[in-house]
Amino acid sequence: MKILHVNTHDHGGGAAQLAYNLFEGCHAAGHAAWLVVRERTRDDARIYGIGNDAHRHPWARLCNAVIRPIAGNRLARAVGRPWSSARVFLGHEDFDFPGTWHLLQNAPEKPDIIHLHNLHGSYFDLRALPWLSRQIPTVVSLHDAWMTSGHCSHSFACERWRTGCGECPDLSIYPAVSRDATAYNWRRKQAIYARSRLHFAVPCRWMMDKLKASMVAPAIASARIIPHGIDLSVFQPGDRIQARRALGLPEDAIILMFASKGIRTNVAKDYVTLRATLEKLGAHPGNARLISLAVGEEGSTETIGQAQLRFVPHIADRAMLAQFYRAADIYVHAARAEQWGLSITEAMACGLPAVASHVGGIPDQVAEGQSGFLVPVGDANSMAARVGQLLENQPLREEMGRWAGQRAHAEFGVSKMTENYLKFYDSVLSSSAPC
Repeated sequence: MKILHVNTHDHGGGAAQLAYNLFEGCHAAGHAAWLVVRERTRDDARIYGIGNDAHRHPWARLCNAVIRPIAGNRLARAVGRPWSSARVFLGHEDFDFPGTWHLLQNAPEKPDIIHLHNLHGSYFDLRALPWLSRQIPTVVSLHDAWMTSGHCSHSFACERWRTGCGECPDLSIYPAVSRDATAYNWRRKQAIYARSRLHFAVPCRWMMDKLKASMVAPAIASARIIPHGIDLSVFQPGDRIQARRALGLPEDAIILMFASKGIRTNVAKDYVTLRATLEKLGAHPGNARLISLAVGEEGSTETIGQAQLRFVPHIADRAMLAQFYRAADIYVHAARAEQWGLSITEAMACGLPAVASHVGGIPDQVAEGQSGFLVPVGDANSMAARVGQLLENQPLREEMGRWAGQRAHAEFGVSKMTENYLKFYDSVLSSSAPC
């Protein structure tokens, strides 16, 4: 097969890492694959920039060349693309990205299938979906819920995405909009999807249910659940004592870990519940050797009762991150919204039991009572009780860790994800073939 992947970035975490891993997985399986992104950062001839600036009106290109280096992108857009700038000012989602209409020209050969990943991030014109899906079988992976809403990537407890948005309770949720045009944005997306024919991949049952209940539903030609995969050559069990020595951590401590970029500020995570959990654990006199590592945030070490909270800056090196997982005893994940917790999968693959919020796709990862425990969202009492249960029962903790590692290595690797996607591509091409 010849597969053209499209994503915001070619490097980074989350959706960027997943798309890149799948792109490489397709190559490793013997297929031709290319990746188109907003701006190429890797020195790889198979990766292309989408070239939005190159396809703009000459006046807009001139303003970008002259004004942007001096006064920044906002003024260059206001002068060079006044209508587009006005729409953004009014709260309309920005779809003014002409490179989208030339996507199929980026690959050296015409692809058999196009795979769209994250479509927000100021690079993709959603209005091209009806045209694109008529040209070539089109697969879309949902890495968040943005396609189902009037602006946000996570709707949390809000149910307006079902009926048309409007009166948005939080315009600041990424990707933020300046004014409440969410009802207009919702209707515009609905009209686009009504004319499209798309094949969707989602990582969990929760997202599948949301997809089918949303305004995207008329565009669904087929849909499949394909769990996200991680690099199991990096994330694997190892010697806990050696990992602690390498990281300078106490060998006799009990170590909890939670990883997320921007732990205290990430609205999808739940630092309030995490800290309340630590306060309850720290109040127990038997937890004097307890250390909690918050990986993904800078800060000074804090003493919480009998326990310590240590902040560790974001770790881009995946091998180093795996060392932290191997050094820990339990992975704790408090979240308000989570389509799929990659850090949970990474921790499981390194042999850690997880105590996590029962939200989104997490129940598809953590098997209750086998690889860890699920607790209600925002319930610090339950989270502390389950962590305490594992702290007090080493055989249970180790058995759950073994089960977690076995499940992650059987079901959540990049090779398994790639295999599942290649089967999906075959199904899509078979259903799209002329009779």
